[in-house]
Amino acid sequence: MKTRDDLIALLDSLGIDHSTHDHPAVFRVGEGEEIKAAIPGAHTKNLFLKDAKGQLWLISAADRTVIDLKRLHQVIGSARLSFGNAALMEDALGVTPGSVTAFALINDTDRRIRFVLDRTLADASRVNFHPLTNTATTGIEQAGFRKFLAAAGVRPLVVDFQTMAVVDDVDAR
Repeated sequence: MKTRDDLIALLDSLGIDHSTHDHPAVFRVGEGEEIKAAIPGAHTKNLFLKDAKGQLWLISAADRTVIDLKRLHQVIGSARLSFGNAALMEDALGVTPGSVTAFALINDTDRRIRFVLDRTLADASRVNFHPLTNTATTGIEQAGFRKFLAAAGVRPLVVDFQTMAVVDDVDAR
């Protein structure tokens, strides 16, 4: 599995400008507000889910976005959703609880994960994610994020969580 150093090396090799801020571990949205206040850009929450048919899902949304998990399966076309366990998360994404991040998609070499991106993040000029560890935050511009996703072979499904509707995929924006 790839590490933080591997991720940073990938971003560098792709010519993606990035900045990483080290900080104490942050495990949940709502923690580390003073850390986020000092880092420009949209901050995120990331959910690792599994549907009733075994499909794995990664949801990346703006940190204050409300996600209706009881309805989301109808919007994204999945079976009923529940949280994936820690062992499955580590196997599929190479991260532990509290460190879930869109950057972990570099570890999904078998393409087991379907990625859902919040429209708010798809429209943000700069986005921030953990770099495979919850003791740092890495920020990149939207163009760099799209370049990262393309390099990882990922086409996100963009969902507007306010209207609970699929908007489009990030490549079409």
